Amino acid sequence: MIGKIVKGIAGFYYVNTEEKGTFECNAKGAFRNEGTKPLVGDDVEIDITDEVNLKGNVVKILERRNALIRPACANIDGALVIFALKTPNPNFNLLDRFLIYMGKEGIPCTVVFNKCDLCTEDEMKPIAEIYAKAGVKVFFVSVKKDIGIIDLKTEIKGKTMVLAGPSGVGKSSLINLLCKEANMEVGKISEKTERGKHTTRHVELLKPGKNTFILDTPGFTSLDIFETKENLKYCFEEFKPYEGNCRFRTCMHVSEPGCAVKEAVEAGIINKIRYESYVKLYGEAPKARQF
Repeated sequence: MIGKIVKGIAGFYYVNTEEKGTFECNAKGAFRNEGTKPLVGDDVEIDITDEVNLKGNVVKILERRNALIRPACANIDGALVIFALKTPNPNFNLLDRFLIYMGKEGIPCTVVFNKCDLCTEDEMKPIAEIYAKAGVKVFFVSVKKDIGIIDLKTEIKGKTMVLAGPSGVGKSSLINLLCKEANMEVGKISEKTERGKHTTRHVELLKPGKNTFILDTPGFTSLDIFETKENLKYCFEEFKPYEGNCRFRTCMHVSEPGCAVKEAVEAGIINKIRYESYVKLYGEAPKARQF
């Protein structure tokens, strides 16, 4: 029987089948010998060992379209990156890290800013413009006021989407709205740090509708990107029109004179927040290995 792994915890894999529900499965030992591990999101073949109590074994992993290391998952159509507009204020550098990470994996991102009820249109418009220029779709929602949720449901329909974001931005509450059966624990915000308690302890695939899955992931407060200094500039969509227009062919858009990208920043064409994020990431990125 064919199904999809919707949760993996403590060595067990929970495989959802359209025909008979969700089976609790072990993975056959051959996977360990092959150095392969089933991932949440994998389409798999299972042998049923107990049809009454819904038990079985994963015997084959079907071909993957893609796979991520963090979060550990497979066959993802896109990512919803959740940040709050206020309380806590968005960490744009962390957001940019996630966009670069997903971009490297070829997975398109949609950014969802929660708590739009706490902001004015004038406050939201510049944020929308920043990421529109970066080629990213942006949604403004309010979980508390149920604003923008219908549009978001339409966006994810028929897809398998990763939901990710830092703790305390309302991710679990959003999942509860998108998937009524989730009934997830909602963490309280620490008044001192304005950060949420980590309420998600494992990766789990939820099913808000037919052929629609959302993959909840633990909240993160940092994310390493493994892009080189030489390649990092290509991860910023708004830099691309200026490639080849700098004085130096190898311009990294940081300290070089005659840089077309820096001129665009000074002219307000490229957003300063995005550029400063690039410079910070450039400082952390390793140089390409020389052979």
